[in-house]
Amino acid sequence: MFAFKKTLTLAVAATTLAAAAPALAQDSGATIGFLGGFTGPIESLTPPIFAGAELVAKEVNEQGGILDGELKIESADGACDATAAAAAADRLINTNSVVAVVGGLCTGETIGGFNGSGLSGNVVFVSPASSAPALTTLEDNDLVYRTTPSDALQGEKMAAMLLAKDVKDIAITYVNNDYGKGFADSLSAAFTAGGGTVAANLAHEDGKADYRAELGNLVASQNLVILAYANASGNTILRQAVESGNFTTYVGGDGMVGDALLNGIDASAVEGMIATRAGAPTGDATQTYQKLATDAGIEANATYAPQAYDAAFLLALAIEKNGSTDREGLSAALRDVASAPGEKIMPGEWEKAKELIAAGTDIDYEGAGGSMDFDEAGDVDGIIVELAVEGGKFVEKGLID
Repeated sequence: MFAFKKTLTLAVAATTLAAAAPALAQDSGATIGFLGGFTGPIESLTPPIFAGAELVAKEVNEQGGILDGELKIESADGACDATAAAAAADRLINTNSVVAVVGGLCTGETIGGFNGSGLSGNVVFVSPASSAPALTTLEDNDLVYRTTPSDALQGEKMAAMLLAKDVKDIAITYVNNDYGKGFADSLSAAFTAGGGTVAANLAHEDGKADYRAELGNLVASQNLVILAYANASGNTILRQAVESGNFTTYVGGDGMVGDALLNGIDASAVEGMIATRAGAPTGDATQTYQKLATDAGIEANATYAPQAYDAAFLLALAIEKNGSTDREGLSAALRDVASAPGEKIMPGEWEKAKELIAAGTDIDYEGAGGSMDFDEAGDVDGIIVELAVEGGKFVEKGLID
């Protein structure tokens, strides 16, 4: 049905399949893993993302369970780091024997976790937050997917937003990893193509206490774009940029959208700061999710919480469709439940979906974050929204055309 772009050579694929665990010894129910940065540069963003996935388990178990048993979620800390994620994924896959993984969150975390144990274990990963373009070309034997759009789109939309605001020049500083570089490359190309000037485009290393030297190389523009993480270099660079007085406009990507970004910063000094992140279209599916999340005491629009809900719901549907906790066949089942043809399933409709699957009826999940029709690379289309800092908090302003 698909001519998958992200494939391995026949020799590697054969080795992978031979090493894959064919089935997990579980009489009923299923366990999926959640790999995310509970510590590290996105630690303030991770808990509400995890809560989005946990909500799915609650709903599934209240509506009849999965494979005649309970859906469980085992979490592991990938620390937004490839090495830590490899160890965390190994525990999930080889000790906890999860069927599949929601995650990672940072792109390096996803790649590190998958390459470490996911590929050899034939484990499907569905990331709600790994947005770097590098994931599109990962050689993964059709096992890695994401429910958020690529930064190839976010960079284009950020450029369009800035140009529409008559911002004619920008200085970019980005964290030196797959996420930062991919985002910066996309933004720079789109901004330049639209007639803007990229006065500086410089990488920085995460985890430093002082970025004043780097900021000194960015003063060719007063419009500073920071593509980094709220709990790490993003906060430090923004604070020191404000202290320098050299910039008048501040812009951030999705990794910056968290309350922790403003720790230690005079909120009035960054009032009106703008940012972008993945959003959700208006419609019944989105509204249904928002009500479910709100009723459960979850921040419905927290960054990547809707996408985590979608990732967990899709994996649960795929496991039920596959009919067992076997890892073999799960990626094909995932594609089946995520796309047309089929009867529409919205967030919260587990019982309905389970009955349709049992009856042999095709289903098509419509997600909290929009349509989940995976392309050949495991990517989805999506929309990007604008946010602004108002009164010390990020407020969503609407869709970027």
